[in-house]
Parts: sequence; C-alpha cells; structure tokens
Amino acid sequence: MRKFISAYGFSNTIGFVGLGNMGIGMAHNLAKTRVVYAYDASPQWQSKIESSNIKPVSQVSDVAANADTIITMLPNDKIVKSVAQEIFKRQNKTLIDSSTISPYASYDLAKMAQDTKNIYTDAPVSGGVGGAKLGTLTFMVGAEKELYDKISPILKEMGKNIFHCGKIGGGQIAKMCNNMALAIQMISVAEALALGKNMGMDPAMLSSIMSVSSSRCWSVDTYNPAPGVMPNVPSSKDYDGGFMVELMLKDLGIAIEASKKSGTDTQLGQHAQQIYNKLNEHFAKKDFAIVYKELTKSK
Repeated sequence: MRKFISAYGFSNTIGFVGLGNMGIGMAHNLAKTRVVYAYDASPQWQSKIESSNIKPVSQVSDVAANADTIITMLPNDKIVKSVAQEIFKRQNKTLIDSSTISPYASYDLAKMAQDTKNIYTDAPVSGGVGGAKLGTLTFMVGAEKELYDKISPILKEMGKNIFHCGKIGGGQIAKMCNNMALAIQMISVAEALALGKNMGMDPAMLSSIMSVSSSRCWSVDTYNPAPGVMPNVPSSKDYDGGFMVELMLKDLGIAIEASKKSGTDTQLGQHAQQIYNKLNEHFAKKDFAIVYKELTKSK
C-alpha cells in the first residue's frame, strides 16, 4: 500500500492539525487506510474519535515528529502560520494546508517552507461538514504539477473532485471566489424563502419548486437554510454544527481585501460582508444559513 511522504516517498502515517467540524471528518477518512497523528488546541475533539488509527498527540511538534506529510485545517492566517513555524522547525516535511486563508498568506508560507527546506501547498476545500464526513469534498490545489500528482492520492481519500489550480496560491484564489459567491447565494436564497414564507407559502414547497427551476443552487437543494426542509443540515439543528458565521465573515474579508488589491468591483460581496458582520455580533458560532432566521423573525 503506497503512501506519500515528503521527498516523494510513501508511508502509512500522516499528520493532521485542526480537528474541528471539518477536520474530524477528513481525519476519519484518512484513518481508513493509514495511521493519523492528530492535534487540536481544543481537547474536546478527542471525544469524537471513532477510529483506533487516529492517534491524539499533545502538541504540534509531536505531529511533526511522527509524520512527514501533515495536513492542516485551521481557522485563519495567523494560526496557520504559527503551526507552520512549529512544523518547519524540522526539515523535509510536506505541509498540505486545507484551511481557507489569504492567497498572500500562502505565498508567505511557501517562502517559509523553501527557506527551511520543506514543502508547502495550498489545498482548501469545499463541500461542507457533510462532504468532509462522506469523503466527497472538492479540493482546490495550488502546487507545481509534480507535487500535485504526488499528493492527489491522499486528497482522493477525503474528496471526490480534485482540481489543479496552478501555482501556489491558486487553490486559495479559487476558494476565495467560491465562498464569496456562496455567501451571496445563501443570502439570496434566504431572502426568497423568507419572502415566500411571509406571504404564506410553505418553505418546503417553495424549495421543491426552486430546486427544479432557474434558481436551483447548492443553498437550495443541498444546504437549505429553512428549518425542517432538510433533516440533516444545520438549519434543522438550530444552526449548530456547520460553517460558522465568523468563518464566513473571515472568508469575505479575504475576498474583499483581494478585490481591492486587484481592482475588482465586488459590490454584492461587500454587501454580503456587511450582512454577516451584523450577524456575527450575536451568532458568530452559528451556521451561516442563520441569515434566513433573521429575515423571518417578527419585526
């Protein structure tokens, strides 16, 4: 059984840092074929371990000591850089970062890896918590073609669609654009469903119509924001256990910063940022689909 490690060899071990809502599902899929040395700053994640192949360790350096290829799934640029600095205290490590961070941060991390004789690639994901659990994520990879070919078998253990987005930072550019569109999309679907509900239409009926009509999209037919329309999505679980408002706001911040640097007009993206900034004041830890609840609450 061939397993990739840095320097383009193979091993049956891998490291994982960041076992939140997304990371825990990804680690379990990796654990089907390999031993996973895993660390998260919050010890509560260990109660979610369902595989004897997942080995909790007490610090990032322990992950690096036990694995030459390490995947990170972390909340923001600052934390990713801090973890990378710890990993890169050793040489010949391959860091596959699946966090959503700024493309500019990816450039910095690639330079950091090069300076310390290590390897870095950005490989953010899309597909949500459900995709992480089922192993159907989409990976957007920024790397040289040779490295992309080498790490693809690992990514395929966690995902269904693997895209080579060009050089370092390309994955983050793709993810940034996707998430800005997703935020706008979710708001538009929530507004439409709220309008229908406020005029007496059942959200489930309206969703069924929209799912086979010209407004069909992921926020309608896969991650519906109206409670009760779909049983296993965050909106039917009091908006818990999904993609948190604070993370969507962070991603929108990345997109808006990039739009300014690139001279791109993103009026809807900026408006979405304003909406989620307001939601973040009271619902930071709730799923971003909670925008629907705010639109339908009593005025």
